[in-house]
Amino acid sequence: MSDRIPRLEMADMRADLADYLTPRVERLRYLGELFKCAGHAPDVLLQFMHFTDALKQALPDRLTELGALTVASYMENRYERHQHERLSVKLGFPRAWIAQVNRLDPAAATDLSDVEKAAQAYALKALRTRGLEAQAEFDAFASLVTPAEAMAFVMLIGRYVTHAIAVNTLRLEPPVASIFEDEQ
Repeated sequence: MSDRIPRLEMADMRADLADYLTPRVERLRYLGELFKCAGHAPDVLLQFMHFTDALKQALPDRLTELGALTVASYMENRYERHQHERLSVKLGFPRAWIAQVNRLDPAAATDLSDVEKAAQAYALKALRTRGLEAQAEFDAFASLVTPAEAMAFVMLIGRYVTHAIAVNTLRLEPPVASIFEDEQ
């Protein structure tokens, strides 16, 4: 874990950022270490969180969680994967669905819908090729959703890549355990 960035507590953050984060902290019962680090760039963090909120409004929950889990699993971002596993459970998604998303094998997934399989296939191809060779997979996905949802999903992938780079660079440990840890 990097100690080059001092960790801020809520009382140390700029007032508007602390106000924005308070409902999340109260709901989760902890201040995530990413927020403690990113709080040093309050305008950036606030915009990042507004972007996150807009993406949640633009997409159905299952596509949002599929995208978040896919990128987190691919990027080895346990911090975000564990949190989104828990959020998926809270949203009522079956553990089998979550496990299949985490396996990153949409062709073999039996619990994913055709839209979800196409979304994950696109996300994985975009990640592997940096988007340079993902047009066929994007077109297949985009043919199944609205143009707004297709573009929101593209942006969602980028949002979670950004999170993974920050977490992996700082070597942040997950604030919560995986829902599957008891099964290992």
